[in-house]
Amino acid sequence: MSDMSISVEALFDSALRLPSGDRARIAAELIASLDGATEAGVEAAWDAEVERRIAQTDQGEVQLLDWDDVKADVAQAVKRR
Repeated sequence: MSDMSISVEALFDSALRLPSGDRARIAAELIASLDGATEAGVEAAWDAEVERRIAQTDQGEVQLLDWDDVKADVAQAVKRR
């Protein structure tokens, strides 16, 4: 961290001493701050998409996959490369 100023290093060291949940929150907020402003309507569009997908699942229109099966499928696809 030689490129960091002393105040940034001290802040970083302090942050590392926080509980993992607090560190995760800080990390998420910092990353989000790099994205800039969200376009108008994007949040509402995502909310509508989530609701649509929940409805599809509740109505049996889509088939959910087990995470372990998905990981195994990906591992097999990687091996075939």
